[in-house]
Amino acid sequence: MGGFMRRQLIALALVAPWPATSAFAQASPPPEVKSEIEAAWNAARNDAVRGPADIKLLDQADLKITADEAFIPAADANRIMASMGNSASPSRFGLVVGRGKDAAWIVDIDWTQEGYVKDGDAKEWKADELLQNLKEGTDQGNSERLAKGLPALDVIGWVEPPAYDPAQHRLVWSMSLRERGTPANLPQTINYNTYALGRDGYFSLDLITGSDTIAADKNVAKSLLASLNYVPGKRYQDFNGSTDKVAAYGIAALVGAVAVKKLGFLALAGAFLIKAWKLALLAVAGIGAAIKRFFRRGDEADVA
Repeated sequence: MGGFMRRQLIALALVAPWPATSAFAQASPPPEVKSEIEAAWNAARNDAVRGPADIKLLDQADLKITADEAFIPAADANRIMASMGNSASPSRFGLVVGRGKDAAWIVDIDWTQEGYVKDGDAKEWKADELLQNLKEGTDQGNSERLAKGLPALDVIGWVEPPAYDPAQHRLVWSMSLRERGTPANLPQTINYNTYALGRDGYFSLDLITGSDTIAADKNVAKSLLASLNYVPGKRYQDFNGSTDKVAAYGIAALVGAVAVKKLGFLALAGAFLIKAWKLALLAVAGIGAAIKRFFRRGDEADVA
């Protein structure tokens, strides 16, 4: 049985539609939820692009995926996310999923057309201050989670402090978080966030995985980020100050600073809200079979 099935990435912890007491609690979604999860993954099998392949990202850029990866287009990606409790997003371009034996991750690709994001504040930010802003923003979001009967989330610390490459206009940062009350010795949810800035906005490639595999999985995110290239005319350096739109925030917003301090956490939730997968033990054979069929590389039944 592959790594994805062993780890059972089942539901989004942010707005999970059924209760779970911890990250590894027994999950038993209602029958209608089970049915929709299976249907969503089965539908994605028909439309997925299996690597190696070049994925055209709108009129903006191209992304290369490997033989151990598959790309799920926006409609199917949103259905999968919605089936597991997350909101569908108009900015979601698709998902990249691993098809290797030990793959246990998903990368959520979003396009945000907010204009040219100035990167000058990257020279001034301090990691400790940014982390405190993220903690404050998460605390604000927790009031809404608690009102919905969901457990609060706690930011634990940096997995990787924000690092910006001014030559390639790439940003990487990651923090760990867990549901409040979860034992500290259990693996934590990790969101490994990468961004590629362009002339009209930016693509975010958010790796969702666990603390026990992040050391290896983050290489996937970095490879995908490196393989994303804007087409001529849409590159960051193609910006025309006399004609192009400039974003209302700088690059610090992409690690939460402006979202919390200036524009309000909830106002930018679509762009900055943490996506966290529930790691659970799934006892539902039907869902397990649907996901296994999707991720089984080289299986003739897996080829659309």
